[in-house]
Amino acid sequence: MKTFLLTFLLLGFLPGDGVAQVKETPPKLTELPNTVIEQQLENITENNEDAQIEDDAFLQEMLQYQKNPINLNTADENLLKALRILSPLQVQSLLTYRQYLGRFINIYEMQALPGWDLATIQRLKPYVTVNINPYQRETIHARLKDGDKILLVRATQVLEKSRGYLLDSSNAKNFYAGSPQQLFVRYKYNYKNLLQYGVLGEKDAGEQFFKGPQKQGFDFYSAHLFIRNIGIIKSLALGDFTVNLGQGLTQWMSLAFKKGPDVLSTKRQAEVLRPYNSSGEILFHRGAGITLQKNNFEGTLFGSYRHLDAYFNTPDTINNTGEFVSSFQTSGFHRTQSELSNKGIQRQAAFGANLKYHHNMFQLGVNAIEYSFKYPLVKQQAPYNMYALTGKAFGNYSVDYGFTWRNLHLFGEAATTNKKYPAFVDGLLISVASNVDISFFYRNISPGYQSLYSSAFTESTVPTNEKGFFSGIVIRPNTSFIINVYMDLYRFPWIKYRINSPTTGSDYLLQINYKPNKLLEVYTRFKSEKKGINQNTDAQALSQVVSQPKQSWRTQISYKLNSELTFRSRVEALWFDKKGDGAENGFMMYADLFYKPSFKRMAANVRLQYFETDNYNSRIYAFESDILYSYSIPVLYGRGIRYYVNFNYDCNKHLSVWAKLGRFIFRDRNSIGNGLDEIVGRGKTDVKIQMVYRF
Repeated sequence: MKTFLLTFLLLGFLPGDGVAQVKETPPKLTELPNTVIEQQLENITENNEDAQIEDDAFLQEMLQYQKNPINLNTADENLLKALRILSPLQVQSLLTYRQYLGRFINIYEMQALPGWDLATIQRLKPYVTVNINPYQRETIHARLKDGDKILLVRATQVLEKSRGYLLDSSNAKNFYAGSPQQLFVRYKYNYKNLLQYGVLGEKDAGEQFFKGPQKQGFDFYSAHLFIRNIGIIKSLALGDFTVNLGQGLTQWMSLAFKKGPDVLSTKRQAEVLRPYNSSGEILFHRGAGITLQKNNFEGTLFGSYRHLDAYFNTPDTINNTGEFVSSFQTSGFHRTQSELSNKGIQRQAAFGANLKYHHNMFQLGVNAIEYSFKYPLVKQQAPYNMYALTGKAFGNYSVDYGFTWRNLHLFGEAATTNKKYPAFVDGLLISVASNVDISFFYRNISPGYQSLYSSAFTESTVPTNEKGFFSGIVIRPNTSFIINVYMDLYRFPWIKYRINSPTTGSDYLLQINYKPNKLLEVYTRFKSEKKGINQNTDAQALSQVVSQPKQSWRTQISYKLNSELTFRSRVEALWFDKKGDGAENGFMMYADLFYKPSFKRMAANVRLQYFETDNYNSRIYAFESDILYSYSIPVLYGRGIRYYVNFNYDCNKHLSVWAKLGRFIFRDRNSIGNGLDEIVGRGKTDVKIQMVYRF
């Protein structure tokens, strides 16, 4: 491992053309977040409270596309899909337009594309360009010498010490042995997404650094080399990488959105192989992968071997059980003795393949992945675990397809496991008029269908034990208004954790966006959902399953005061189980002010936020602007305020610094958190400092 990391570092600091090669303007604080992306990230956090969105590859890619825009005259289908802005119908519209009418002459020619609305063009414009001489060869010398070399150093800390740091290590069995700082260092070289390599190290708060079990410094290291478009080699991955197959039933490791205001984003779209250089310690493979492309065929092979954290059980001679793993530990934390004892216990080998055939408007793919482990996986004996993953080896296999005909796009995936449990997803996108689009999505996933590192368009976090039908419509009455509506009806055929019987659920959303000009943007939405959960109010022997509704209403406004200042505000109210036994209410409001001058070195934004909820069931999530390549979505419950200040200063064309200070002040409690994370007092202060240096 040391040799591997040293090789990457030496590659990174090879002399290039010196200072003269620095062409970019240092990025300031990111622009006001796109409201659709912002809401999608909030939905991911809300639906999976334990999820840690630590994959910042999407943010890195979008900034790279800003600097090296995609050429509309040469971009293929996969590259256009990678932007996550265009629907499959819009992608096909561009390709058909280019096929029959030739190359684009001007960027504003996008307005002539059938099915493209003004809002889509405005979102896409920063990331695309038109080059009338597109067939420029990228030389090996240019790939090796003319890329961006970036070193990022970040430190994060909660200033108040929690109980885990205050315990006496001489007599406490469980405590945080390390310092309260979270440290992250990343070096990356990138040439127009054609050649990329880098190395990173990360230490979580509470983990030791260059001492104890972490004598080699950081608790987590990652390195990667990724090459695109060399002859028939479409992509080559060495080190850490992610794999995305089909519609997410067999494998999907990249950031994937689910239900949200963009009702046409039901289809999974990404390259099969992608480089991985984020701080998350779970969703990636470590090994090698290659994608070859010839004419209409594309084939991918990959292999991976990793150490995984897991809860290990020693042999029990009384019950006649050998060594086994009861579950995987996915937090990535190695702060306490118990967490350290689970580090790297399990060994995982994974091998997979993908074969695609693409002809005009039709695409067919075959996918397979198999896992083998050192120790068998044995779940706790419980009815909801009847179909859980067990054993030392298992696999997933599928066929996926896509077909476009005129204003219709049909797609889907049919999958099975090595135990022959099936899963199906099918979707349909229709452009019924120039200003109206409709989407349908059906899924039927058996309780026995189990997979690792997958993310399909489902209600549940992972695709299993679910039947459902989603339908959405987007209407654009004029250039100022966009109306999004969706309905999702679903059923869980088998019992789940904390749900003692098969249940049904529903989800509805209505959102209206109003943007009459470049200065003002307003959206308001109403969302209603209903889910089943165990409830036991009379101390009965068996909890009954009840359906608990939740409704929320939100309005957000953004107004550009002048060329430098933008004001934004949001108000949200939430009602949980409004007329039931567990009724709760929630309320939140905030005000943001963004300062972003065009030709000055500094930028900043500030937020003041108030929240008041009856309990955790009425909690509210709110996206926060953050330092470069980062974002946060804290959970808000109880009564209190939160404020934060972001600051960015470009020292020169090489060095930029960011800082963020945020603080919670609660009115309804004298301690925050629980267990080792408990902080005595009503306040919690978080600080982030980041430096980016461009060579």
